[in-house]
Amino acid sequence: MASTSPAPVGTDTLTFVGTATTILRIGPFTVLTDPNFLRKGQRAYLGKGLWSRRLTDPALGIADLPSLDAVVLSHLHGDHWDRVARRGLDRSAPVVTTPQAARRLQRYGFTTQGLPTWGSHVLRRGGDELTVSSLPGVHARGAMRRLLPPVMGSMLEHRVGGDVRRRVYVSGDTLTGDHIDAIHERYPDMDAAVVHLGGTRVLAHTVTMDAEQGADFLRRVSPASAIPVHYDDYRVFKSPLSAFIERVGREHGATVVRPVRRGETVSLSS
Repeated sequence: MASTSPAPVGTDTLTFVGTATTILRIGPFTVLTDPNFLRKGQRAYLGKGLWSRRLTDPALGIADLPSLDAVVLSHLHGDHWDRVARRGLDRSAPVVTTPQAARRLQRYGFTTQGLPTWGSHVLRRGGDELTVSSLPGVHARGAMRRLLPPVMGSMLEHRVGGDVRRRVYVSGDTLTGDHIDAIHERYPDMDAAVVHLGGTRVLAHTVTMDAEQGADFLRRVSPASAIPVHYDDYRVFKSPLSAFIERVGREHGATVVRPVRRGETVSLSS
């Protein structure tokens, strides 16, 4: 496996593993998001007989992961939670996810915390707290919505002595829309948004944000910075990262988007 770049000293960081899999180090907490460790050429199963072949390798394997305080899972799809994760991840770290995914993962022996929309789970270490809150997400609209598993976004808030020190939004596989406005109303100040892109097409429906939707999403949430993920790892991803960067550069300015390569570690400070 490729080694990751060294973490900036004394800062909260994100390490990009691939697809929507990241390692977030926020204060004393280490969180893994949407674990997808399939290798290039392997199939991710999406349910209802659907699948897609992976085009890339992850930057890390499960054996390379640090000790985890939690796993944050946006939804139960094969490109976000795969058979490698199910076999290899430590079952003691809580998986914070949708109630539907939590019930299923409990059957595999995982410690889970299923959250309703706007519900929260708090991790504590000394005087530090990391609150993971479930945010609304819309994976698809119309009839297609009933074929896909429920999805959530996540807000990670680090507090020290009750004061918010860092706020990071992980979008999950959502389309843009009015539900994003509701998130901004609750959280008008965000240090960073980890944005799931790709313009994923399934059965002629777009089920993740493409360049146009991603730009609209950023207009609605106004984060200090945006870190794009989930854009080139599978054949069903149809909207390239370059289109998103170009669109956002025209509408918001080039400094908002902070691309990160697989295996690279970047600061979450704006």
